[in-house]
Amino acid sequence: MVILILDWLRNWLGDGLERLGPWRVLTYNPVRAAMALALAFTISLVIGPWVIRRLREIKAGQVIRHSKGVGAVDLAAMHGSKAGTPTMGGLLMMFSLFLPVILFCRLSCLYVWLLLAMTFGYGALGFWDDYLKIVKKNHYGVSPARKLIVQGALALVLGTTLTWGDWAGAVNYSVAPTSVGYPYLLLPVFKNVYYSMGWMFVPYVMVVLLATSNAVNLTDGLDGLAIGVSISSIIAFIAIGYVVSRFDYARHLFVPYIHDGNEIVVFLAALLGASLGFLWFNAHPAEVFMGDTGSMMLGGALGTSALLLKQEVLLIIIGGVFVMEAASVILQVGCYKLTRTRLFRMSPLHHHFEKAGIKESKIIVRFWVISWLLALAGMAMLKLR
Repeated sequence: MVILILDWLRNWLGDGLERLGPWRVLTYNPVRAAMALALAFTISLVIGPWVIRRLREIKAGQVIRHSKGVGAVDLAAMHGSKAGTPTMGGLLMMFSLFLPVILFCRLSCLYVWLLLAMTFGYGALGFWDDYLKIVKKNHYGVSPARKLIVQGALALVLGTTLTWGDWAGAVNYSVAPTSVGYPYLLLPVFKNVYYSMGWMFVPYVMVVLLATSNAVNLTDGLDGLAIGVSISSIIAFIAIGYVVSRFDYARHLFVPYIHDGNEIVVFLAALLGASLGFLWFNAHPAEVFMGDTGSMMLGGALGTSALLLKQEVLLIIIGGVFVMEAASVILQVGCYKLTRTRLFRMSPLHHHFEKAGIKESKIIVRFWVISWLLALAGMAMLKLR
């Protein structure tokens, strides 16, 4: 009821602003996005110290993993000084995100509710994982099987909604398919390549969300690394969202036009503000870690946004750092099981460079640079169509 009242008030205020001349600028989509970003960032800065203090009071400290096995590198020996730093900082992003979305997004748009459901659903799963780690005083939280079940269930909701929901007029494939909807696979560069996936789109959505949420989680290992890489990805999808929500731009670039895609842009702008605010406290040396609460939340938000904008394949390029981090773990585990040797000094990839003697701050900045280059490359792919 409160949400409906807020939405009614915002719409009523917008109608009033239209009659007040220059003040109607506050109803424009780019202005709404800017206001959502600014409010989320401000909320983060205001409540950040209080959240960190409360996490310290309840002893929600980071538990550093002890590695076992012949030749295994003990992470506690590398990052032991960080033990006890407050974790579950993802709560700060969630608190900062909610109000701007409620105030500045059009709540009658289903995209907003899907984004909220996936973002906070994955964030809640991460919170459960962090909570168990703190209670047990070790790095084992939710079992991998249970985690995959919950992740899969959330993705199933999104997949079925996008596959069998009524999206008539919401997604316009003006350059190829005659029918409209989400169950199509688009490939970068090739402007006339569209694959109708039918019911297979549901497991496809599940793969995208499971891969994204876990990849962001694996990247969260150094101060400011995961949030910095996420920020470049969020900005890239804000730009893409602006393009695909304009019919003239979408038609020119041979990409699907997403009606109401501007609401996704406003949501991502709020997420960007919350992320920048969190980086304020997470920058090296970190005052707080995002924990699984934050990494799962960011992964769910990024994966869902990419799917709703019909540019999920571009996420592989834009989020290339996440891909490299996840691939390094897969290759490391596979190589060790097959040959009993390790391909990297340590995985995920950022720890490999740590063991090579590169300072943490330098690794972080270099990964940020790579993430920006990949984000630019991903956005350039739209023009290549």
